[in-house]
Amino acid sequence: MAGKADFSEEEWETLQKGVTGAGLLVAVSDRSFFDTFGEATTMAKHLAAGRESQSGLVRDLGTTTKGSGFSMRSSPEELEQQTLDVIRGAVQLLQQKAPDEVGQYRAFVTDVARSVAEAKKGVSPGEQQELGRIQEALGA
Repeated sequence: MAGKADFSEEEWETLQKGVTGAGLLVAVSDRSFFDTFGEATTMAKHLAAGRESQSGLVRDLGTTTKGSGFSMRSSPEELEQQTLDVIRGAVQLLQQKAPDEVGQYRAFVTDVARSVAEAKKGVSPGEQQELGRIQEALGA
């Protein structure tokens, strides 16, 4: 079982950004000022729930992840590209260093993104589209 101690600071940041980026990407795909607050709260709660995972990696991600790791100045297009690139990089990293954690990471990223999408008024077409892109990047 892998955890934070098995990764460099840069590698750990990649894993964190994959999780938070997925939630953020879904949140900005269907912009509504009031929905954004609910989605941010949902993402924070879901990250915290990771602390109870059977996966050491997911537990550590749930415990240590603070902030998104992305610039708030990024355009939605930049955020999408950066997020999908980070997710692909995180999966490749895990395939090399902790292959037994790939499935748990994919599930955690998917669960965070889906919970954000479902936070307010159901899943919009834009959110569904981003969920599909996240799944592709995860190789799922």
